Amino acid sequence: MQESIFKIPKMDCPSEENLIRLKLNDLSGLKQLEFDLEKRELKVWHQEEILPQVTQALENLNLGSKWVVSKVANPVDASEDKDQRKLLWTVLAINFIFFILESLFGFISKSMGLVADGLDMLADALVYGLSLLAVGATVFRKKQVAFAAGIFQIMLAILGFLEVLRRFFGRGELPDYKWMIGVSFFALLANAYCLFLLQKSKSKEAHIKASLIFTSNDVLINLGVIFAATLVLWLDSGIPDLIIGALIFVLVMIGAMRILKLAK
Repeated sequence: MQESIFKIPKMDCPSEENLIRLKLNDLSGLKQLEFDLEKRELKVWHQEEILPQVTQALENLNLGSKWVVSKVANPVDASEDKDQRKLLWTVLAINFIFFILESLFGFISKSMGLVADGLDMLADALVYGLSLLAVGATVFRKKQVAFAAGIFQIMLAILGFLEVLRRFFGRGELPDYKWMIGVSFFALLANAYCLFLLQKSKSKEAHIKASLIFTSNDVLINLGVIFAATLVLWLDSGIPDLIIGALIFVLVMIGAMRILKLAK
């Protein structure tokens, strides 16, 4: 049994963690994964002969993965699978609920930033769902679902882009900045709580380091929508809302492309 350490610079939130879990789950001889989002490190316990496969699988995700070192080691206790599954269901539910809320209030407030942020929450929910599917499902079935999820995200992102363009050239109504700030603030709390649960489950600590929270893409997106809302107020223009919406749709498209790679 070997313990290998990989440095993964672009692994900065639970979505990337779960994509990696899904990608590596099919490898025979893989025993245990341990993630450190703050240090951007992944520890893998595996049979010695599958190291090249692990390395290649991580490189295929285009997260900047680099092998650091391998050493002989005993696997850590993996008796908490049931708790991890329950945790994933909790985080998935939170993300899906806020997808519905942000999408609904995004249309009510005429904010593309909120609609896009809601789609980003759906993207996270899909990733957690794929991770849950990875337990006990066949390789073919997992690839089918990954492909469907990736295509679904891309279609929603394209529709979002088209709506951004329509509002930009059609001089749409001014979004309600108060709804943008209020809903994004609660989404920010939801993302912070998800990070708290995920970090606590692995470190057994009762707190999250601020550096972990503020390097999360999801938290930065929430802050971006809040900032755009203040610009809407100050400039009396809907352009900041359209810009942040377009940027989030780009991030969703990138995430969808990563999911599609899992279907190959």
